[in-house]
Amino acid sequence: MEDIKIGVFICHCGTNIGGVLDIASITEYVKTLPNVIYAADNIYTCSEVGLSEIRNKIKEFNLNRVIVASCTPRTHESLFRNTCQEAGLNPYLFEMVNIRDQDSWVHMKEPEKGTEKAKDLIRMGLSKAILLRPLEKIKVDINPSALIIGGGISGIHAALNLANQGFQTTIIEKESELGGNLKLLNKLYPIQVDASKLLEIIYMVESHRNINVITSSIPVKVEGFIGNFETTIKKNKQISKIKTGIIIIATGAKALIPEGLFGYNGKTVISQLDLEQLLKENNVNAQNIVMIQCVGARNDVRPYCSKICCMTALKNAMLIKEINPNANITILFRDIQTQGTTYEDYYRKAREKAILFVKYSPEKPPLVKNSVVEVYNELRNLIINIPYDLVVLSTPLIAHEDSTKLAKMLKIPQQDNKFFLEAHVKLRPVDFATDGIFVCGSAHWPADVRESITQAYAAASRASRFLSKDYLEVEGATAEVDTEICIKCKICIKICPFSAISKNQEGEILVNKILCKACGVCGASCPVGAITIHHFTDEQIISEILSCGVGY
Repeated sequence: MEDIKIGVFICHCGTNIGGVLDIASITEYVKTLPNVIYAADNIYTCSEVGLSEIRNKIKEFNLNRVIVASCTPRTHESLFRNTCQEAGLNPYLFEMVNIRDQDSWVHMKEPEKGTEKAKDLIRMGLSKAILLRPLEKIKVDINPSALIIGGGISGIHAALNLANQGFQTTIIEKESELGGNLKLLNKLYPIQVDASKLLEIIYMVESHRNINVITSSIPVKVEGFIGNFETTIKKNKQISKIKTGIIIIATGAKALIPEGLFGYNGKTVISQLDLEQLLKENNVNAQNIVMIQCVGARNDVRPYCSKICCMTALKNAMLIKEINPNANITILFRDIQTQGTTYEDYYRKAREKAILFVKYSPEKPPLVKNSVVEVYNELRNLIINIPYDLVVLSTPLIAHEDSTKLAKMLKIPQQDNKFFLEAHVKLRPVDFATDGIFVCGSAHWPADVRESITQAYAAASRASRFLSKDYLEVEGATAEVDTEICIKCKICIKICPFSAISKNQEGEILVNKILCKACGVCGASCPVGAITIHHFTDEQIISEILSCGVGY
């Protein structure tokens, strides 16, 4: 039987843990536990000093199990696993215990109880660590090519970035030409440059030797996994298939048409998008202009702020002032969203141009009448009437109607408002939980041109990390079906959120280990216990439960 030698490293996490728990007491307690050969504490275990100590102690004490008691494995487990591997230890012989999120943060006002809980949590982790078994990561060949769904400003910049790195890239766009919403815009804030200037990049895309552009086309089916996706594309009535290593979603969003709101008629009451076209044609003849913000947004139907509407209104108001300095422009707002010093300065310049700002409340919205807009001025506590020749409604960007269909096709999540949901807002802002699929631009959330381009580069950068490799290594912790016990009820196939389980021609239930995320849903649902989740076996989990004194 293997001689278990465990090293335990307890992290202060600055004051996050050390400022609440008695780390010295915990460390001394851990030294008394069975199979613990070495135990120590660190101010920051994730620092190079802390990681070096783990590597050195593995070699010095010939450790064959390592436990780190610190923050969340969601952010740091891969770092510690890699450190163990660098020291020659199988990364799956590492166990992480969360004494920050599950302990010190919860028991800030109960340090003594929190300290005792930390001892329990580490003892539980120790029980599991004893039963850990080495696993091997699965190697997958990768097709070094990319598919970009969407040919707007995000999609074409992501494609150019990847193509310039030498990766074959295909853009599929449902419209007849590239450009997306940028084709509808007049000028871009805050630099007041013609939007058409940015569209000149389309020539670079269409003439690039590493880029294939397919317009008037949509994806109808996506199969496979990271490194080996196969997408079925429909163009008119023709069907074709393309194999790529990664997929980037850059489908963008569209401006809400304010039908039924504030008397919208497309003539005297128009949207900001309508105004863009009038400005492109130099056809704005109105003297008295009222702009109403947050039309169709920040309400029960769409509770979010579209973020770009305020800057769009400021930009167009400034452009009108350049054409007609004597124009009377009033912007009715709930809140002004001009984040950052550049946009705030833009707002100040708008005020200097004598553009008026009137704050209204959603409880008393403006009323558009025949020749005046009646509004309750919240700051002056009175109702005022503003004459107008033209009313401009600022509406939000909304997700495309077919975004849900695409989400189901790719098995990627959406928010309640149908924008696509990233894997982690801070750590993986352009990744999906599904490996090999990325998102950028307004498909993810309303974004202006600058932000869309930045996200495109980010998504391309993340994608190139995989495309530049000869093969990929995916997690070794996966589900496995014991075919002798399995009764072929197919419950696991129906409930697997990653479609990783299927039935072969002989009727056997098989797990695609590349798609499997070891979430445990199948193992928990199997009526006969035929499914084992490696690294989270029943034996390991039960040992943790029993070690904390809970009956089973």
